[in-house]
Amino acid sequence: MRIRILWPAGQATAELRSTPTAEALWAALPIVSRANTWGEEVYFDTSISVEREPDAEQVVEPGTVAFWTDGDSLALPYGPTPISRDGECRLASACNVLGTLHQDPQVLRTVRSGDSIRVERA
Repeated sequence: MRIRILWPAGQATAELRSTPTAEALWAALPIVSRANTWGEEVYFDTSISVEREPDAEQVVEPGTVAFWTDGDSLALPYGPTPISRDGECRLASACNVLGTLHQDPQVLRTVRSGDSIRVERA
């Protein structure tokens, strides 16, 4: 499952793993939302509600596509967040890991809080 994430200043693509959360996201596409930023993370509401999966992680690699079950949001970290230690990508809480961006995650630096963001099948 390949997705495209678009915002006014750019876009990114990602490959999703086969997980229950990724399947729920795929079924709901396209999604249009408003971006939020938290340190070097972009997140946005999906209106999808799923349970935390057993392999959910809080510390992930830059460019991970994660689902924050506490906020029904996709979380796209590209660097440290306000709760990170030693430069890691630490999410607000454990998130379901869905996949990885294809390009340099630094492309997410161009997303501004409040930007319209769209996720679609690629």
